[in-house]
Amino acid sequence: MIAMTEFPDRTDPDGLTFRPLSSVADYHACIELQRATWGRDFSDVVPLSILKIVQKTGGIVAGAFTPDGRLLGFVLGLAGLRRDGQPFHWSHMLAVDPAGRDLGLGTRLKLYQRECLIPLGIEEVQWTYDPLESRNAHLNFNHLGAGVAEYVEDMYEGELFSDLARGIGTDRFVVSWRIASERVARALRDHRAGCEEPFRQAPVANPGGELRELPTAPRVRVEIPEDVQAVKTERPEAAVAWRESTRRAFEGYLARGYRVEAFYRDPVERRCYYGLEA
Repeated sequence: MIAMTEFPDRTDPDGLTFRPLSSVADYHACIELQRATWGRDFSDVVPLSILKIVQKTGGIVAGAFTPDGRLLGFVLGLAGLRRDGQPFHWSHMLAVDPAGRDLGLGTRLKLYQRECLIPLGIEEVQWTYDPLESRNAHLNFNHLGAGVAEYVEDMYEGELFSDLARGIGTDRFVVSWRIASERVARALRDHRAGCEEPFRQAPVANPGGELRELPTAPRVRVEIPEDVQAVKTERPEAAVAWRESTRRAFEGYLARGYRVEAFYRDPVERRCYYGLEA
């Protein structure tokens, strides 16, 4: 493994620099951004000492910085071994300051992470995200080309105290990002890893978050809300219904051997769907 200090700095045409965190001020800014993203009472803040250790053990703690040195976003990942002994990378955290939300920083930070890992011979990166978060789904599927490895019910139960998770639990997709694959190359080129067209007429397992008998078809759709955090605030009972209906659908279809192949938003109906294929 290459030590984190050997990863290159990169400055993009808009003046943002992507580089490893290196100073005490960088680490404190990272800690503050964690709290700003997941809530002031977030219990799993990664402290300064661990941020440093991650970089000493083959991991990545890198940020996007403005020309005056302000941290606008960061990505944190750990080096690991799969059960078959092959190396992989666990991408633990990604956060972007609201001031940088329209700059594509989520994608750019992931791509910087990818640039650092490919020369090391790392082929797979894994992380988790909440399947109900449409913004994250769009990033992971359409901009990065990641796929779903598994669905885990309440993955961080008893571990994570975050405003984003309160009231709806911590169900997660574990995603697998094969960073040198053709799927990823296609997503980076076209901003579409999979094509939604085959799914547009497929039956919907949970229209509007409603619990129903799961339809049997070669292709199906699972709907999620456009903005689950807004639903949670305005209609908390509806947010719970979304969690229950999507959990049942994803667990049911994945157990039958379906694959999550696409994610898209219908701009006319303002509805969001995952496309699954047997």
